[in-house]
Amino acid sequence: MNLEQVFQKGAFRSLIRTAFGNGVVRRAAIPFIERKLWQRIVENNPVDFPLQVRRDKYDIVVAMMHSIARGVSRGVISKEALNRLFETLLDNVFLSKQRLNATERLGFEPPLFVLVSPGKKCNLHCTGCYACSDSQSAAKLDWDTFDRIITEKERLWGSYFTVISGGEPFMWEDNGLDLLDMALKHPSQFFLVYTNGTLITKSVAKELAKLGNVTPAISVEGFEEQTDKRRGKGVHKRILQAMENLREVGVPFGISATATRENAEIVTSDEFNDFYFEKQGATYGWIFQYMPIGREHSLEPMVTLQQRLEMYNRTWRLVRERKIFVADFWNSGTASSGCIAAARPGGYFYINWDGTITPCAFIPYSTHNIFDVFGNGGNLDTILHSPFFRKIRQWQDDYGYAQPAENTGNWLCPCVIRDHFEVLLKAIQDTHAKPIDEEAVDALTDPGYHGGMVAYGSNYYHLSNKVWAEHYMAKQAVNS
Repeated sequence: MNLEQVFQKGAFRSLIRTAFGNGVVRRAAIPFIERKLWQRIVENNPVDFPLQVRRDKYDIVVAMMHSIARGVSRGVISKEALNRLFETLLDNVFLSKQRLNATERLGFEPPLFVLVSPGKKCNLHCTGCYACSDSQSAAKLDWDTFDRIITEKERLWGSYFTVISGGEPFMWEDNGLDLLDMALKHPSQFFLVYTNGTLITKSVAKELAKLGNVTPAISVEGFEEQTDKRRGKGVHKRILQAMENLREVGVPFGISATATRENAEIVTSDEFNDFYFEKQGATYGWIFQYMPIGREHSLEPMVTLQQRLEMYNRTWRLVRERKIFVADFWNSGTASSGCIAAARPGGYFYINWDGTITPCAFIPYSTHNIFDVFGNGGNLDTILHSPFFRKIRQWQDDYGYAQPAENTGNWLCPCVIRDHFEVLLKAIQDTHAKPIDEEAVDALTDPGYHGGMVAYGSNYYHLSNKVWAEHYMAKQAVNS
């Protein structure tokens, strides 16, 4: 039986598993899989997206595939981890049929994942942390609430992907149980954990290897100088030790970088990516452009308009030319079909340590609290019908998500808070959403902040719209 027959018989899962597990087969299978992905994503156009958007989606999927294959061939992703990766991430997350039933019941597709910050406590005190983390704070979700969130999203929506943030997630515990115990209780879930990495000892790495359903995304700000400047002296050395611990046991890990106007060139440079992806063995990377929220928020550290455009060019070159899976949550907006906040299909929402529910990690305004929702007899479905969320989803639909290709808005400016602040402000006012902390109160009442955010979004829209018009909206041949 040749590869084409395997694909036609619907054994795509088996083909992918075999391809990644066997070096000889992999060399033949990956080009074949790439051709099939091109046909499905670009040529067939199952959703009416602009042509270059389809190409971006194809390129990011291919980069993910190559990144995993490199990790396996280099021995930094073990066979056991690879098997668990396919069982949880591929079978449950990407190929789940259970989500169809949820869509029928709700009348719309539920979010793909939920971001949970179970505890505020952190062992570091980083400048500009969006979470306003406090090493002395005991604010946290109790075990039963955290467990119910994960249980319900799987049962109600067929959601098998959970993202964890903090504070420092590896510091969370309740009644002697911690994050690893939660991952053990939910073996069908795949957990992506944003962490500072300093608590990933050899013993923790071994536990992660046994679990197989957790991947740490370790925060870096650049190299040692930049990381220690924001996170504290000696932190970078501890991060490199954590990466070594993970490599030794074959646990796939990634990096997470906050881009500011000081380090924007560094975190998108070839030297940076050579160091973390080639030398340290990271499988994936996330870039978060600095958002002026949280502790000591200021517009000053935001990347400049020109830096952001150059970051867009550099990030996509890494994806296309080097097949490195790296995504910038603003510059990769085409890969996600725009803003993914407010429980949009394929998107998510955020629950933090005091139960507050927000559209995303960077929008510190809320109308619901998970303790109140559960206490009043509701469940996670209740959140999806929030007027605040519905307002944002309506804007997402109007801006491009539910529009034909020719009416798609500029997804190089996808973010409702960073790029369309006036839209968010109106949604906050119309639904009486409340600030979740003192910093968010200040931001809401500061006219300088409002004016600066609106100007930033408007100016970048005009700067990037030439690229959007010429590169994405112009009529092109599929194979050009």
